[in-house]
Amino acid sequence: MQKGKVIGFGLVAGILSGLLGVGGGIILVPVMVSMLGFAQHNAHATSLAVIVPTALVSSIIYSFHGNVDIVLATTLAAGSILGASIGARWMKRIPADQLKRMFGILLVVVGVKMLW
Repeated sequence: MQKGKVIGFGLVAGILSGLLGVGGGIILVPVMVSMLGFAQHNAHATSLAVIVPTALVSSIIYSFHGNVDIVLATTLAAGSILGASIGARWMKRIPADQLKRMFGILLVVVGVKMLW
């Protein structure tokens, strides 16, 4: 794996995450699987580890500009923490091909919804 290439992918994912509010996983999971040869489960898990510092930095900067609803963010975070724990446990039981299809379907559904 070339470090420069990986840093470049991270840079693009970070810019898109900060600019568009998309989770890095939308960019990083497909890149890790198709271009870096990661297994689907490893790509999901690694992407989540990357999202933590990315989201923290973006949130702080958005907060300085008064764009973060702290009450809503805290409430969503409470549910998200529980949901992430459940989802991570379920992921271990899902075969890679099925997980890849589920992720692809999610991207298509979200993309179509955003276009309309």
